[in-house]
Amino acid sequence: MRKILIVGAGQAGLQLALGLQSHGYDVTVMTNRTAAEVRDGRVLSTQCMFNTSLGHERELGINFWEDAAPKVEGLGVSVSGPGAERVIDWVGELDGYGQSVDQRIKMAGWLETFAQRGGQVVIHGVAVSDLDYFARTYDLVLVAAGKGELVSMFGRDASRSPYDAPQRALSVAYVHGLGPRPEHDFKAVRCNLVPGVGELFVIPALTISGACDILFWEGIPGGPLDVFGDVKDPAEHLRLTLELMKTFTPWEYDRARGGVELTDAGGTLAGRYAPVVRNPIGELPSGGLVLGVADVVVANDPITGQGSNNAAKCAAVYLDAILAHGDKPFDRDFMQAAFDRYWENAQHVTKWTNAMLAPPPEHVLNLIGAAGQLPAVAHRFANGFDNPADFENWFYDPEKAGAFLASVAPPQP
Repeated sequence: MRKILIVGAGQAGLQLALGLQSHGYDVTVMTNRTAAEVRDGRVLSTQCMFNTSLGHERELGINFWEDAAPKVEGLGVSVSGPGAERVIDWVGELDGYGQSVDQRIKMAGWLETFAQRGGQVVIHGVAVSDLDYFARTYDLVLVAAGKGELVSMFGRDASRSPYDAPQRALSVAYVHGLGPRPEHDFKAVRCNLVPGVGELFVIPALTISGACDILFWEGIPGGPLDVFGDVKDPAEHLRLTLELMKTFTPWEYDRARGGVELTDAGGTLAGRYAPVVRNPIGELPSGGLVLGVADVVVANDPITGQGSNNAAKCAAVYLDAILAHGDKPFDRDFMQAAFDRYWENAQHVTKWTNAMLAPPPEHVLNLIGAAGQLPAVAHRFANGFDNPADFENWFYDPEKAGAFLASVAPPQP
C-alpha cells in the first residue's frame, strides 16, 4: 500500500485525502489545528462553489451539507454611479446551482470523517526540516497549506504573476438578518462594483448557526474601503461594513435596515495578499521533492470567487494523476505533469481574475452594460464562474466581444 502525506487540511488537502483513502491508499494528514479548534475558530474564507466543483464532492460522497446549504441559483452585477445610484443592475441564472458552506463546518466535518474512516491525523505544525524527514518515509508528500514557512519552498513564477503586491484589502462579515433582494425570488451572489473604490459581494451561505449571508468588501488599497486592518472588535467590524454599504451601495444597505447581526464572535475576517503563481515542486535540503497543491501554487485574489473551486479542481486532477500512476515513483516528472494538467484549467482563472483587478477596458464595460438588456449576456457571464475557460471565447478580445453581442442582439426592424 502506497503511503502518502498531505500537509494541510483545507478544501484541497482533505478532498484529496478522502479520495485517496476511498481507493485504499495509506494517507496521513498533518495540520496545526484539531477539528474542534477549526469549528470553534474564526471564519476562514468567502467560499462559493459552483456546479463543477460541487460535482467533485458528490463523486466522493462527501457533499454532507448539500441539503442544508442555500442553493445559489444566480449571479447578479450592479454598478454604482457617481451619486451612489445603480447605473447597471442585472442577474444571470446559473445552469447548475452553487453553494457556500462555512469552511469551519466543512473542514472540521471532513477531518473527523477522514479519521473515522481510519485515516491518520497528526496535529502538529510542520517546518521544512520536518518535511526533509517525511520525504524519506512517504512515497509522496503534498503541501496543501498555503501560508507560512512551507510556501517559501515554492518559488514565485514571475512569468505568470503580474502583481507583486496586494491589489485589494479584504474584509468579511458573516451575518443573519439580511433581507431578500426584491428584484428576484431566488438566491443569488450579488457583485456590486464601485468604480475606483472596490467591490462588495453578498453571498448566501450556510454557517454554524444556519443560513446566513456573507458581506465581503474588496477595497483598492489606500482607498475608502481600506479601513479594516487595525479593527479587532467584531462589532466595530460589522459597523464599518454597514456604514460603507450605506455610503457606496445603498441598495444593499436597504436589505440591512431590518437589523443584522454577526452570526457569531468569529464571523469576521480581514487581510490582504498578493496574487501569485508559484513553481509546483519544492526541493528540500536533502534533495527530496514535494508537490504543491491549490493555493500553495496558484493563489488568486478572491474577486472572482474561485479559491475553493480551484482547490476542488486541483484535488480532483491530482487524485486522477496519482491513481493513474500506479506503482511508479512519484518523481519530478510526475509532479510537473500533475501540475501542468491542473494549470490547463487554472490558467483561465488566473487570467480572468487578474483582468478583473484592473480597470475594465471599454469593450468589457459594454458587455457588462449589455447584460442588463440581453439575458444571453447575463447568462454567459454568470456561468463563466463555473467555467472560466469560456471567457477566452468572448470576453477579453474586443472583436470577439463585438461578435458575441451581435449574435445575441435582437434583429433590427
